[in-house]
Amino acid sequence: MSAHEAGGSTATRVPRGPFARRGRILAASFGVALLLLIYFGWVWPFWGMPFNASRYGRVPLTPPWALECWLWEDDRNTAAAVQELLDGYARHDVPVRTILIDSPWSERYNDFKVDETRYPEPEKFFRGLQDRGYRVVLWMTSMVDRDSKDTRVRHSPEFFATARDAGYLAGGGELVRWWKGAGGFLDYTNPEAVRWWQGLQRQVLDWGIDGWKLDGTDTLFSTRRAGIPIPYNRTHAGWLTTRQYIDLYARVELQHGLSRNPEFVTLIRAKDRPWTHPEGFAPLDAAPVTWVGDNRHTWRYADRGLEAALTDILASAELGYCVIGSDVAGYHGRSNPEDISSTTAAQVAAWKPKTPEAGTQATEFGAAPDDAIAPNIYIRWAEFSAFCGLFLNGGHGERRLWRRTPAELEIVRKFSWLHTELVPYLYSHVVTRHRGGSPLMRPLRDGRFHYLLGDDFLVAPIHEDKLARTVTLPAGNWRYFFRPQARVTGPATLTREFPLDEYPVYLREGAIVPLNVSRPYTGLGDRDSQGFRTWLLEPGRSGRFTLWHPESHPAPASTTVEMEPGPTLRITFTGKHEPHLLRVRADSAPRQVVRDGQVLEEGRDWRFDSAAGALVIRTTDYTRGEYAIVWR
Repeated sequence: MSAHEAGGSTATRVPRGPFARRGRILAASFGVALLLLIYFGWVWPFWGMPFNASRYGRVPLTPPWALECWLWEDDRNTAAAVQELLDGYARHDVPVRTILIDSPWSERYNDFKVDETRYPEPEKFFRGLQDRGYRVVLWMTSMVDRDSKDTRVRHSPEFFATARDAGYLAGGGELVRWWKGAGGFLDYTNPEAVRWWQGLQRQVLDWGIDGWKLDGTDTLFSTRRAGIPIPYNRTHAGWLTTRQYIDLYARVELQHGLSRNPEFVTLIRAKDRPWTHPEGFAPLDAAPVTWVGDNRHTWRYADRGLEAALTDILASAELGYCVIGSDVAGYHGRSNPEDISSTTAAQVAAWKPKTPEAGTQATEFGAAPDDAIAPNIYIRWAEFSAFCGLFLNGGHGERRLWRRTPAELEIVRKFSWLHTELVPYLYSHVVTRHRGGSPLMRPLRDGRFHYLLGDDFLVAPIHEDKLARTVTLPAGNWRYFFRPQARVTGPATLTREFPLDEYPVYLREGAIVPLNVSRPYTGLGDRDSQGFRTWLLEPGRSGRFTLWHPESHPAPASTTVEMEPGPTLRITFTGKHEPHLLRVRADSAPRQVVRDGQVLEEGRDWRFDSAAGALVIRTTDYTRGEYAIVWR
């Protein structure tokens, strides 16, 4: 009896003849061909995946100066603007180590010849900056332009033709339009082209510049067919992919700079366009300092605001990049009206100076016309940047802090100094990463935007216009960094308010943190701390930290500090000797402090700071470096 006769359904038979088999073969072939087209037409040439393991090698050893505060502006782009910024920051005691000079500074893109209408007497100007202790980084791209939008020389057919006719440009000198004009890509595979290019760079390198900001024209490297970009282009060495050109650009420029200056750096993009370059822009081995951009002066991810910077920086850290940052307050745009509430605006307007030496200089508060940056965004972004490898204060908008609000001047100064104080800690982790260890910033799974800075700091960035922030702490005991009397035992999730001049940062129990302190703004010392290494110690559990001395870069000497808690807290130093100040967190004064078997005198050798909850021990020299602190 058939299924039909039994009342069952009749199954449709699938044909199994030669036509059906041929159809399946054609469908499978089409699928394979499509996958191959996607892979060889986009994934491999544009991303280099998955055959890009060489891009994830050892990161360079970033010099300590590049970990200090950077400053720049992108509205005037003149020597006068640079001098005004630097003089004003010095007058208001805001630390700056590096001045970044963005485009336009050259006569055309990229001839490396300084536009003397913008920067008169350039050799004197650059050497003068160095004489004042500043490092100088100049913007560049890999383009040889025929037309440049905003330079002194707008039309340069001879300059372009010289490079094209000599075979120095990829793709036979095909004209490529980019955001600053139109030109051709330098062919980094052609030794003659590279020699010509580096000859153009020689003058500013002779003047002692310390780095390039490598902007991202390299990602445009392609051939166009019927207006469609194909991620391959012809070069002296044959066909090159976009990904290969990106890597060449980064590596050749860094290596040439290092051949002229052993502390040379490049500032280059990490991962800031996950939908176009999930593998990251710079190869790790050519990424001494990285930034993400271009962010806007706002909060929201959808607007490319602070949330986007946080997302991209933490994603970059997961890829293994080490020294990462973003433009403080964002690069461009305008803050939205809803970015600062009436409550926050009132707090900013009513701000009274809190820290020593603040508000004593002549200022022009509020004189900036039509400013684009909401003050709370400037403040919170600076606070976040203090706990990044790169503190990059600049972009469009008013960067003269003395023309902003009193709150911004005081708080940005405080966190600029805090970042500067952290350089020994940051540099030690940079050395560890360079030698194969963990990245400086380590994203956490629990807590939105939470990360560890090194082994000891948990940071929960504020990403919206609220004082309240929910913080998730891992297992262990933690101290709120800005009020260390408050201890929290994890795992725990807590919500609390953080005033404008504080930030959600917690220090792990057992932490040992080396600092360079020379000002009173952060509460970790004062001007008398200068000349001493400050060590911040958080007892309660055993701790160990190896300081790689920034001053001895590029072959840093080391000092290791170990801490063993108990009724008698024992601290031992091994390695390089130097004067130091110990700041040991404590609830009460000790009964006795002993160094190398000698009882130290209260008042002369040590003191207890009850307001800060810290025992402070001052040491100019020692023999064995052994401390015993006996509590009452």
